Amino acid sequence: QVQLMESGGGLVQPGGSLRLACVASGFTFEKYIIGWFRQAPGKEREAVSCISSPEQEEIPYYESFVRGRFTISRDNAKNTVHLRMDNLKPEDTAIYYCAALASTYRYCAGYVPARYNYWGQGTQVTVSS
Repeated sequence: QVQLMESGGGLVQPGGSLRLACVASGFTFEKYIIGWFRQAPGKEREAVSCISSPEQEEIPYYESFVRGRFTISRDNAKNTVHLRMDNLKPEDTAIYYCAALASTYRYCAGYVPARYNYWGQGTQVTVSS
């Protein structure tokens, strides 16, 4: 049974940090791109970051609005992807989802959400004072 499970969300003050985790099971994790998306109330789901498979050297990509503040990484031994979020802003408030895409492409950027094969249930991140 395929499963993606996010954790690590919560309430944090502006300027604070959180570390999200996405634990995968039920598929060959090493052959998948893993992406993080977010959806704020009343807005469409948007890409945040992604990382290519180990076969493609785990190249990360960040959308401009999180570049320099967020860091994505893979732990393939634990089928886990982390998203470290620093200097959080109120506009980062959203439900954060991880997703998996079967791809042998070297670069993970540019795939729309509909291309992803599997999705987690999401974890709420709230940035507020």
